[in-house]
Amino acid sequence: MGRAHEVRAASMAATNARKSALYMKASSEIYLAAKSGTPDPRENLALRSAIEKWKAQDVTREVIERAIAKAKGGSADSYEAGRYEAFGPGGTAIVINTLTDNNKRAFANVRAAVTHHGGTISDRSGSAAFHFEDAGVIEFVGNDVDALTETLILNEVDVKEVKQVEDNVIRVLVSPKELAKAKDVLNQNGVEKIDVAETKMIPVDVVDLDGEEKQKLKNLLDALDEVEDVQSVFHNANTVSYTHLTLPTKLE
Repeated sequence: MGRAHEVRAASMAATNARKSALYMKASSEIYLAAKSGTPDPRENLALRSAIEKWKAQDVTREVIERAIAKAKGGSADSYEAGRYEAFGPGGTAIVINTLTDNNKRAFANVRAAVTHHGGTISDRSGSAAFHFEDAGVIEFVGNDVDALTETLILNEVDVKEVKQVEDNVIRVLVSPKELAKAKDVLNQNGVEKIDVAETKMIPVDVVDLDGEEKQKLKNLLDALDEVEDVQSVFHNANTVSYTHLTLPTKLE
């Protein structure tokens, strides 16, 4: 069939693997959120946040509804959250959060992805997480940073930063416990659609990578993306297009 066909087939297989992993991650998180409370997103904030998060990642309505229906049906599936810390190319600190029904499988697959791409799994809790702090992150379309900052402060929200990160995108960083409150205040003051509202890990120091090391880290992160048990990955690599406040999760 020729080399071109082989390249296309490999590319399609990789795309399908990532999509399968994405849907599995979304299904697990939405199922767990629905199972932990009422399976109605109007009454369950955790479920509503999970649905909004995965919709923004182009997860289909069918996947979301199937996960909720599974929770409603009384499925006995049990998921457990896990965290692994690692160091990648150039000493990059990496934190990998998992949600799985099989911890042994999750660890084996995470370790394989990390070590195969030049990283090492840390055996000391906090060694990589030390390079991050938790923050509630909200992103939406907007331009008036000053007015929104004042609105949040006047409503007694613990604001860490309000920043224009793109021409028409504003990012708000708040204390994690203030995330729901900040979201409600913004909704009540003209921000109709919020694209991101979740707790993330913000790098407090960054590592500069370029050339070969940057590509190695990208390959490592792509491999972790394909691990179905992995829910989120945070690293502290900095490039020309990323600062420590742009919450890098993968390199372009």
